[in-house]
Amino acid sequence: MDIINQKAEAYSRMFTSLLDEVSAGNEAHTMATHPHAHMHSGHVQGKFLEMVSRMIKPVKILEIGTFTGFSALCLSKGLSAGGELHTIELRKEDAEVAAGWFRQAGIDEKIKLHVGNAREIIPQLQETWDLVFIDADKVSYIDYYELTLPGLRSGGWILADNVLFHGEVLEDELKGKNARAIDAFNRHIAGDTRVEQVMLTIRDGLTLIRKL
Repeated sequence: MDIINQKAEAYSRMFTSLLDEVSAGNEAHTMATHPHAHMHSGHVQGKFLEMVSRMIKPVKILEIGTFTGFSALCLSKGLSAGGELHTIELRKEDAEVAAGWFRQAGIDEKIKLHVGNAREIIPQLQETWDLVFIDADKVSYIDYYELTLPGLRSGGWILADNVLFHGEVLEDELKGKNARAIDAFNRHIAGDTRVEQVMLTIRDGLTLIRKL
């Protein structure tokens, strides 16, 4: 079922600050040309990611799931001076598209783009993260969470996208593998005493997690 109220989404967009020119261009291009455009974060969520990043002022950001680079463009706006954002994308084609947008925005020196399997890449990074954004294959969410949590500083933040998974987690019977995986992830976080969290009903669901 579609849980995104299109009228509410359009209304909230009217009263959300405009995206910068490059981010807006990325959104328009992705929505017009990408066969999986539904994976795009969207204007309102993108601005929310930017605001969270600006509040935290992270030195190190990890993004799992680059797609065409929109969310990285938004998150990068809050980086502290000298900070950097590492982003991981499995698909080479999407990574190449994202890299082009990073160059166009003039932030390619702040972005470390990794292409490949996040399970293999994350342990190699050896960084201390201030902010992590998980938005990749849903069946691996728990793995990504457990791989990144040890490297997240105390008081650091994780944002996990699609935690309502098109409303499928609300059904009495969870039928798809992605819905079951996301429900398992949500329960995993709820039972983890190392963190506290709040689930937000922004777009397809976004959970904000703080490491204690």
